[in-house]
Amino acid sequence: MFLYTLSTCVWCKKTKELLRERGVAYEYLDVDTCSSEERRKALDSLKSRNVQIGFPVIIVDDRTLITGYKPGEIMEALGL
Repeated sequence: MFLYTLSTCVWCKKTKELLRERGVAYEYLDVDTCSSEERRKALDSLKSRNVQIGFPVIIVDDRTLITGYKPGEIMEALGL
């Protein structure tokens, strides 16, 4: 599982907390604190997937994309 987040985003923090509470391993990138090159690559990657840019963006198994804090959808995508 991979998350694109912002360091100041309340919903991003809630998503990370939800995953930690459920014991779900994840990696993330705080798009607002990375280098301009990393930021460009991240945004290009999201655009290539036709994702409406909003945070957090959750990618499950490189197939399922969820934009925003949606606990039910996240848990369903994880089979929890």
